[in-house]
Amino acid sequence: MKKRIIRIFLILLVVLLLFYAALKIYVAIEAKKRAEAPGNQTEYDIGSLEKHVNSPLAGKTILFLGSSVTEGAAAERQSFVELFQTLDGVMAIKEAKSGTTLVDKASALAAIAFGNGDSYVRRLRQIDTNTPIDCVVVQLSTNDATMKLPIGEISDSTDLASLDTQTVTGAMEWIIRYSQDTWCCPVVFYTGSYYDSAEYDAMVERLFELRDKWGIGVIDLYTDEAFNAIDAETYAFYMYDPIHPTKAGYYEWWFPKMEADLIEILSEKEA
Repeated sequence: MKKRIIRIFLILLVVLLLFYAALKIYVAIEAKKRAEAPGNQTEYDIGSLEKHVNSPLAGKTILFLGSSVTEGAAAERQSFVELFQTLDGVMAIKEAKSGTTLVDKASALAAIAFGNGDSYVRRLRQIDTNTPIDCVVVQLSTNDATMKLPIGEISDSTDLASLDTQTVTGAMEWIIRYSQDTWCCPVVFYTGSYYDSAEYDAMVERLFELRDKWGIGVIDLYTDEAFNAIDAETYAFYMYDPIHPTKAGYYEWWFPKMEADLIEILSEKEA
């Protein structure tokens, strides 16, 4: 019996090791494929871009919390965060891990493939509370939509301990309240550009409801019809897939609106 157990254990170990190796090879191949996308040409590298003189965002410390889109997974890890940092002079704290979710649920797959599967909630808790932060910008995660995680209900309470982080809505509310309590700063959520997802559509709708409850800022790339009115060829250049922009997509399409909206939101908060 003991030998049989050992044999089963060894077989499972080999299977896990083979899975791990295959996953790592897939991630490496996919990364190379993404790097070679037309929208990731060297002319869009951060060092080739012109800085914005006298940006009202210069010197502000902004925490960017998110997953692959915030990380820049299809743009060699050069997302809008690096654009804010380099072009606008923002002191950026980039807390972005691919494959993670708003819902406080660890992702084993993200942990294996990318080294960290902790949720937005768990990673936010790990930020030094003594760090002076002027704004928290949070990605409305597409991973929660893809995994069809429960959206939940808006709480009648604003008490941090009562918020259900096992739902999308509860996790969003927890992030808002925790950030406001910890850093006394504006909280801004941003959406991705439009893609066909009933789950994400519901999350965007819920985001606007939470804006009304909590007074947060929203950078809406999803429902803005004028913003999304680009031709198919341009879209293919800007987006590696329906969720992830290329360097060109961040710089020429997403960033101008994100920058303008963030400046407007913060100026209104400071008025």
